[in-house]
Amino acid sequence: MSTPREEETAEYLRNHKIVELMNNLTSMLFFYRPERPKEFLISQLEQMKASRDHAVDSPCLFDNSNLDAVVGILDPANQGHITYAQYKEALKTLGIKNFNEFPEGLESDRISHETFKREAKEGLVRSAATFKT
Repeated sequence: MSTPREEETAEYLRNHKIVELMNNLTSMLFFYRPERPKEFLISQLEQMKASRDHAVDSPCLFDNSNLDAVVGILDPANQGHITYAQYKEALKTLGIKNFNEFPEGLESDRISHETFKREAKEGLVRSAATFKT
């Protein structure tokens, strides 16, 4: 059983997405391994603030080349589409919790590469937006 103070703290962390922010910053540190980590973190926080203030994309580990690689794995024969099951599992694997459950191509079970990459990019940007909206 939690104390009122612990519940208040947990609510504060949840409301301000502090855990997500710390996970995002730590992941970026491990990925980029900058020579000057403090300056790198300051830069990332400034970019996050700019994305909040000016409605631009938040810093994100995945870029288009990464999404192209994912598509290549999902569709090694390069048919131009993936199944809905692949779409759904890939987005979950990327850590995207809230995504379009009814993407273009669902009715034919043929989700185009472009649709997958667009949905993935939007989901990743939303996930990287660790500021309170």
